[in-house]
Amino acid sequence: MKVIHVSAECYPVAKAGGLADVVGALPKYQSKEGDTVEVVMPFYNNAYVKKSHFEEVCHNRLLLGDQPYDFEVLKLNGPGNPGFNLYVIKIPGLLDRENIYSYDDDVERFTAFQIAVMDWILNSDRKPDIVHCHDHHTGLIPFIMSYSYKYSSLKNIPTVLTIHNAQYQGWFGFNKIHYIPEFKLSNAGLLDWGGQINPLATAIKCAWKVTTVSPSYMEELKTSANGLEWLLDHESNKETGILNGIDPQVWDPAKDSMLVENYSVKNSVSGKKANKEWLCKEYNLDAEKPLFIFIGRLVWEKGADILPGIFYRALINDDLEVNILALGSGSPEIESKLKSLINPFRGSYHVHIGYNERLSHVMYAGADFLLMPSRVEPCGLNQMYALRYGTIPVVHETGGLKDTVTDIEKGGFGICHKEVSVDKVYHSIQRAAALYKEEKEFKKIQREIMKIDHSWDNSANQYNELYTSLIR
Repeated sequence: MKVIHVSAECYPVAKAGGLADVVGALPKYQSKEGDTVEVVMPFYNNAYVKKSHFEEVCHNRLLLGDQPYDFEVLKLNGPGNPGFNLYVIKIPGLLDRENIYSYDDDVERFTAFQIAVMDWILNSDRKPDIVHCHDHHTGLIPFIMSYSYKYSSLKNIPTVLTIHNAQYQGWFGFNKIHYIPEFKLSNAGLLDWGGQINPLATAIKCAWKVTTVSPSYMEELKTSANGLEWLLDHESNKETGILNGIDPQVWDPAKDSMLVENYSVKNSVSGKKANKEWLCKEYNLDAEKPLFIFIGRLVWEKGADILPGIFYRALINDDLEVNILALGSGSPEIESKLKSLINPFRGSYHVHIGYNERLSHVMYAGADFLLMPSRVEPCGLNQMYALRYGTIPVVHETGGLKDTVTDIEKGGFGICHKEVSVDKVYHSIQRAAALYKEEKEFKKIQREIMKIDHSWDNSANQYNELYTSLIR
């Protein structure tokens, strides 16, 4: 079986969030069964690409409406191979910039990318058995394969859509409908949702199967999906939730080269202590206090807007005695409020604005608790990384967090709250600080959560079973 994953992101080439981690790991584990699994993504002129070697495998020309663009398909070769064949689409003038998103012409960039992928597949000697699309950036592909005249020979190849985050849907106006390769206009309704072309809605309508990154998120979308609730409910017969995994080769505290000191279950106490002490020295914190961390985008979906209020309330209480370290970027207003807490609470608090891969690994290793007050969390990988590194998650019961973290009061290993508010999260921090003082129980939980298996093997098997059912 040959599977092609089409995505805007893939770790380690280009990452803005969890999408990259999934697309960088799932194909590797699918390939273990002997299948040919490939990833194709846009070319970004970033640091990773500049230091890597790519070989041209295809040079062609596409039409975006009436505008011609030359494009190249480049294959990653040499050191840094991610464990599967990885291709990038380079389109001078569109896909030759450093950043992934947030350009004024993103509609043109990602539509041209999808057309280039289709042209490449159309002219390839061996066609894929499955085309697996990820999020709205690739959402037009199931429609193009089924209804655009040029690609009629591909219409019997099954397509799968995975929704990583339904909040972003790629909307654009019908004044740009001519970008989409020619099709019978009576099928234009498949592109429409709310009077606009909606690539995510289009993919939900046209893909053979639709998956989300956790079972709970699949159910939540039917009542909260930024306007797609009715559509997702209507298409429920072809939908399923498959929980993401993590790559234990990348996320392994015993072998992680980014850590200050490696450790396993057997020496987790000394190993976590060494990483915690480094963090506390680096950011002027007290290694005797419990260390709470937040890692993620500083946006409303992640509950980041209430972080300043949570942190202030926790730090102003001298009886609580906690350390807090945050890492992330996003809303300038949230960034400013978080930075304003540094001076008043120096010695107990720090925030690092931006993203630092190595620092995130040391934080997972050195922290005692991970805060995830997310309002929306389709799957969440941070809580799985934390578990793997013996750091106890403090989470809102939603999406994948609900599927992966069970409260200690229910026989589990985490601390959960049912609402996203300063009061509820603060109460969870109080519970966590009390658990920290129960040293024997606290260390027992740390050891136990490190044994939980959230590797990709099970998820990869579920996807392969889904593919096989479609091919049959």
